Parts: sequence; structure tokens; C-alpha cells
Amino acid sequence: MDFDISLLLIGLLIAFVLGWLASRLDLRQLRIENRQAPKAYFKGLNFLLNEQQDQAIDAFIEAVQSDPDTSELHFALGNLFRRRGEYERAVRVHQHLLSRGDLSQDDQHRAQHALALDYLKAGLLDRAEEALLKLEGTRFEAQARLALLANYERSRDWEHAAGIARKLEASGQGSFTGRLAHYLCEQAATLLAQGDESSARALLEQAIASAPQVPRPRMDLAALWTRAGQATKACKTLTEALYAAPSAIPLIAPLLAQSALAAGEGEATLALLKNTYLDVPSLDVLDAIVTLEASSSELTPTARDWYARHLEKEPSLVAATKWIAGEKLEREAFHPQVQRALDHAVKPLTRYRCAACGFEAKVHFWQCPGCQAWDSYPARRVEEL
Repeated sequence: MDFDISLLLIGLLIAFVLGWLASRLDLRQLRIENRQAPKAYFKGLNFLLNEQQDQAIDAFIEAVQSDPDTSELHFALGNLFRRRGEYERAVRVHQHLLSRGDLSQDDQHRAQHALALDYLKAGLLDRAEEALLKLEGTRFEAQARLALLANYERSRDWEHAAGIARKLEASGQGSFTGRLAHYLCEQAATLLAQGDESSARALLEQAIASAPQVPRPRMDLAALWTRAGQATKACKTLTEALYAAPSAIPLIAPLLAQSALAAGEGEATLALLKNTYLDVPSLDVLDAIVTLEASSSELTPTARDWYARHLEKEPSLVAATKWIAGEKLEREAFHPQVQRALDHAVKPLTRYRCAACGFEAKVHFWQCPGCQAWDSYPARRVEEL
């Protein structure tokens, strides 16, 4: 049987045409998909710029479905979920990224960091710690350590927090000396609550040695001496704090006055505080002076005279209220009502305010309960800022 070459040629031609048509269809489909994915992506960006997060999430989900291999869209989607408080969905997105075998090592670290942030925001501190520890040695190491530090502080794990703070300081992320002193004070407070005064004292002395400029360790140690009935040691410790931490003088002065009275060293301390008041004309220092003068046997200016002198230096509604408390009004029957109104008016002025977030409190905090910043409360009250 003779072989008909024309049939072969026709077959080859048909195969070529079919292949060409198939390639054109594939290219057309690819173009359509490529047009659709960027369109959905840019639509999502537009929604984000207009702060329409719900619509942005829908657009990004559409883009991810069109091209499930696009890691950047997954990252954008996961971050959106986290910002909206949908932590479970954010976790699923970032876990999906980590499960992909085609992800680069840098993107794996990035997904691990994002997953750790999801856990932190969700309050899953144990899982967050585990995820953050896996970032040691990566480009996210410094960020992970800062997050770990916040995590340990939040869970009041002061020993581990101290370890991370030392690593951060060693890697050039700033000075953590003051914060380490606070950690020692927190550990000392825990030991003191357990009745272990000697160990608590040792930690406070360690904090003083490592950060002599921080007032808290000496103030806590003075409180410990007072609790133990050692008023003289408490007075000496607070006097040292007065010189070591001048910025905290308004906090130290009232405590120093009380310990000086208990130790029988009122006159020497009174002279010290009067000299201090010349440099630091604070109402808290003035109150300490008034307290000591009230117990003095010498003829000294009355409390009202001191507040009047303060008003000559500083316009102070608090000082004016304290001055008028001893003044006799022309219509004396109205004095209690006037005094009550003034006392009510000055209450907000006697609070302490966080310099980082503006959170106000009646008492001074070493760590702001609002933003968790350390040493963000000035020693002066709101009126004196």
C-alpha cells in the first residue's frame, strides 16, 4: 500500500492550526486574568485610601481568588483583618502563607512576624511568645524582641523581660538601664508581698547600684525601711534620692518630711527643703515644708504665709485655695461653700498626666496604665506643667 504524503501534510497542518488556536485561547485567558487581578487589587487600594475597609477586604479576597499565589495580596489581606480586629481570619491568612512551599525565606519570616502580631493583638500571649522567639537571627529580630518585651511586661514576667532588655541594649537599640531598675523594683515588690524582706532589699540595692539616677529604687527602699521601723535609714535614703534624682524632688519631699519627723531629724530636713524650694518652687515641696514647720517649736511663718509667698512666684489656684482656707471672709457664713467650690475646682489640677498619652491619675505611676510607657509621668502635677 502506497503512503499518501498529502494526508500527512494535511494532518500536520490541522495539528498546527489547532495548536495555534489553543495558544491564542490560553494567551487570551491569561490576559483576562492579568487584567482582572490588578483591577481588583487597585480597587482594593482605592477603598483603603477612602477608609472603606469592608469593601477593600472584599476586593482583596477577589484578587486572591484570581491569583492565589500572590503573597503580597495575602499580606495586605491579613493586615486588614488584624486592623479590623478579625484576628482569627488574620491568623488563618498568615498560617496559609507559612504552609506554602514556594515562599521565599524572607517572606516566611515576614509571615511569621505578622502571625506573632496577630496573636499579640488577640491576647494569646503564649502563642505570641512562641512565634516571636522563632524570629531570632532574622531581619525582624529587633522588632520581635521589642514585641517580646511588651509581652513579658504585660504578663508581668519581669525576669524574662530583663533578659530581653539586656539583649536589646547590647544590640544598640537604646539604653534600658532605667527600665531594668523598674523590673528589679517589681520583683522586689513581689518578694515583699511574700514576706521576704531581705531578698527584696537586696534587689532594691542592686537597682540603686545599676541606675543611681532613677528615684524609684531609693523611694521603695525607704518605704521598706519605714515598714521595718527604721525611720533614720529611711530618712537617709530619701535624702540621697533628693540629690541623685533632682527631677523627682516633688515626689520625694513629702515622703522625706514624714520620715524626718519619725526619725527626729525635722530641723535639718526643714533647712534642706527650704534650700531645695528656692531651686524647685513646687507645691509638694512647699507642703513638706509646712508639715515640718507645724511640728517645729520655733516661731516660723504660718502655712498661709508660705502659700502667699508661693503666689508671688507662681500663679497657682491650688496655692490660692490653700491660702484662703485660713482666711476669714467678710460674710463668714459663705466661707464653707466657697471653700468647697474651690476644692472641687482644683481637683483636676492636682492630678498627674502622662506625657505620652495624656492619661491622668490622682497618684503618680512609674508605668502608665493607659499606654504602658515607663517614666512618662512628670513628678509635677498638672497645674505646674
